[in-house]
Amino acid sequence: MAERGRPRSFDRLAALERAMEVFWERGYQAASMSDLTEAMGINSPSLYAAFGSKEELYREAIHHFAATESDDILAPLQNEPTARAALEGYLMASARTFTRPGRPPGCMVVLSAVNAIGVGDETSRILREMRAGSVGMIEERLRRASAEGELPAAFDPHPVASYYVTVQQGMSIQARDGASRTMLETIAQGAMAAWDSLTRPRAAA
Repeated sequence: MAERGRPRSFDRLAALERAMEVFWERGYQAASMSDLTEAMGINSPSLYAAFGSKEELYREAIHHFAATESDDILAPLQNEPTARAALEGYLMASARTFTRPGRPPGCMVVLSAVNAIGVGDETSRILREMRAGSVGMIEERLRRASAEGELPAAFDPHPVASYYVTVQQGMSIQARDGASRTMLETIAQGAMAAWDSLTRPRAAA
């Protein structure tokens, strides 16, 4: 038997996808319940029955975003043969993904740092950990490059990983403000120009 208040044709995944786009475009607080129910094609009782609450829906939408929208950006970190190519691919894929037609500009997870006002402590923790995850993935790739001899053996990957994630997060905000793919690619190229300086061996103090 269908849950009370839920249409027979209810497609939970499709509804979640539409909710994700509303949150991505407007942020947590600015996305009203009427915005969400209209986009999802359901009424408020159906939303609560299926997702629990607005904040639980938001958390599920964030996880859905990470599962469905991040592969193109993260793939170079696994697939490129050198660390430099991996980081360049990461930034260039970000420039392309952040400006795709038919999607809100920027990255939903990155933008949550400024537009997730009003969420509870648990949701804030999840968002911080998701944003920090990119630093961890890049650090892992840089450590591999160090082990393979591409980078110095004593190389500290954390500052470099943090730098490139900071650049990528800035690109997301620029995209939200209307920057074109070409502009974001120019920013990425500028960041890659710093690669040799960032990764060269440091003299002992």
